[in-house]
Amino acid sequence: MRFLDDDLAKLILRLGVGGLMLFHGFYKVIHGIGGVKALVVKAGLPEVVAYGVYAGELIAPLLLILGIYSRASAGIVAFTMAGAIYFAHADALLALGKHGAPVIELPLLYLLGALCIMLLGPGCYGINAR
Repeated sequence: MRFLDDDLAKLILRLGVGGLMLFHGFYKVIHGIGGVKALVVKAGLPEVVAYGVYAGELIAPLLLILGIYSRASAGIVAFTMAGAIYFAHADALLALGKHGAPVIELPLLYLLGALCIMLLGPGCYGINAR
C-alpha cells in the first residue's frame, strides 16, 4: 500500500478545480450574471445561453467535488472555461497582465485542470467510483 497514490492525486485535483470554481458560481448566484449576458449578446448569441454558466460554475463543480459523473462534469467545466476565454478574453489571448502572466491565466488553468480530470478519470474516491 502506497501512502500517496494516483487516486489521492485525482481527488486533490477534483477538489481543487471544483472547490475553487464554486466561488465563481456562488458569486454569480449572489450578484447575477448581467456581465455574462452582455458578453453573450455581444457575440450574437441569445441571452438565454448565459444561464449555462450556472451549469459550468455551480452544478458541475459540485458534481466534481462529490465524484459524480466526474468526466462529464469536468467536460462541462472545460467547455465553460473555453467559453469564458472566448467571450471575455478573445481580444487578449496573447496579452500579458501587469504582473507578466497571461491575461487568460485563471480561466486557462481551470480549463487545463478540467481537461486533466477528463483524461485521468475521477479516481476511486467519489460517490460513483468503480
